[in-house]
Amino acid sequence: MPPCFVWRNVSDMNDGANRDTTKRSARERLQAERERQKAKDKRRRTLVVSAAVVGVLGLAAVVGLIAANTGKGGPSAKGGPLVAPSGATGKDALAIQTGKAEAPSTLTVWEDFRCPACKAFETNYRDTVHELEAKGLLKVEYHLVTLIDGNMGGSGSLKSANAAACAQDAATFAPYHDLLFENQPEETNDAYGKNAKLLELAAKVDGLDTPDFRKCVEDGTHDSWVKKSQDAFRTGKFRGTPTVLLDGKDIFADQANPLTPQKLKEKVEAAGKGGAGGGAKASGAPASPQPSSSASASASASASASASRSGSPAAGRSAAPSRPASATRPSASGQGAADHSGMPVNH
Repeated sequence: MPPCFVWRNVSDMNDGANRDTTKRSARERLQAERERQKAKDKRRRTLVVSAAVVGVLGLAAVVGLIAANTGKGGPSAKGGPLVAPSGATGKDALAIQTGKAEAPSTLTVWEDFRCPACKAFETNYRDTVHELEAKGLLKVEYHLVTLIDGNMGGSGSLKSANAAACAQDAATFAPYHDLLFENQPEETNDAYGKNAKLLELAAKVDGLDTPDFRKCVEDGTHDSWVKKSQDAFRTGKFRGTPTVLLDGKDIFADQANPLTPQKLKEKVEAAGKGGAGGGAKASGAPASPQPSSSASASASASASASASRSGSPAAGRSAAPSRPASATRPSASGQGAADHSGMPVNH
């Protein structure tokens, strides 16, 4: 009979095998549980990330919608929508017209409200231009540019031009235009770069200082329109500001025989009498009578007085009508010069 201890060894081996099997089963169950937990955690993370992405996309959509609406009706930032002022005319609606549309003669003026030579032109010619407009003989197409901002720095050219366009929306362009030139700061002083100054001047024009006008000025509603006008000026390769054309001809081109205010008046009145379908004839009314000798003398004296004022401090610069508008002029301090052909001098 075999020894008893042999059977004990076999039993021990079986017990060991059972324990190993049990341990492996436990490990396998634990591993399986861990895998299930990992899969569960992964699904939870996926759901959280997906929800976050959806939230971000939703927020982006809302922000985009707000931005789109702001671009349509809100402030005009750099590169914003181009909004022409009410009644703008000409190519790409870049001109603001004064006078009667059927007037036989057209004066095209490219101006910068910071430009001293432009102020000299306005000082010398304003009364004559307004007189001819009132007679229905002349209409003026104003193009507003930002040459001085580019030459001297600042934003006064842009902001004052925008404000003038806002005044056009309020049907008060002409008086505000004249007021801006009458109160023009020194060329190196960017006072018109402050909306407060532009609004202060607007308060002097009847009916202009309204909430709509203030919003237009502060929002820069017509900034992009002004910039497009400057682009057209650059593309046109004009010599500088002011550039003034009478029926397409530069009035300062002939330096030996420049067009003075009196000569402008005579030319426009002659066109009104002899021009087919223009001025008074267009409306069926008789042509304006030739001014008497005394009236002509008075007008000539007025023109001479106006021309002499161009050398006074009130004119801002000593630019006489006989000078080409792009001529080199003294700086605000009396030292150095600036050439408004587009290139700064002594800058």
